[in-house]
Amino acid sequence: MHGPALSGWLMVVLCAVTGVYCLLRMRASAGEERRAAGGEAVMGFGMASMALPAAVLTPPEWSWAVYAAVFGGAALHGLAAVRRGGHHLHHLVGSLAMVYMAVSMAAPGAGAHAGHTAGTAGGIPVLTGGLLLYYMVYVLHAGTGLVPVAIPATATAGGPGAGRGPRPAWAARPELALACRLSMALAMLAMLVTL
Repeated sequence: MHGPALSGWLMVVLCAVTGVYCLLRMRASAGEERRAAGGEAVMGFGMASMALPAAVLTPPEWSWAVYAAVFGGAALHGLAAVRRGGHHLHHLVGSLAMVYMAVSMAAPGAGAHAGHTAGTAGGIPVLTGGLLLYYMVYVLHAGTGLVPVAIPATATAGGPGAGRGPRPAWAARPELALACRLSMALAMLAMLVTL
């Protein structure tokens, strides 16, 4: 998951900023939206730590087991939440992808990024291809949701934050949450390509 240092650092910054935004969104939200933002924050910070360039930090061998355990727990939580709909299926796929990448990196011979420098592929090619396809479709679909459209004046008066008391203006902006998900999906694509 570690390419050249500059691209690694850019991915770390992107994922960390996304994680911080999700924490702020979680603090300003309630109910299902709060749980979704919390799951996205965990994903953002997990991806940021996985993307750290190997020249800066070579993770100990046991760290991959920790990643697998954390995201395995997130996958179980996502599996239980899928019945409520929303973005839970996407969270489940993301958590399972993180477990898959952690297990692939922990596999014998993969070592701490040895597979990336020696030219050997990590993981199962068919599964990696399926995840790449899923995230490509997700990025294209989410990207179309960011295309500007005219918003009727009545939509802003009774928008998502109406009736819950004061909320920061940025927390009521669904396009920011979508941009957050889009940036994490793009980072996931980059991580899967280098697997």
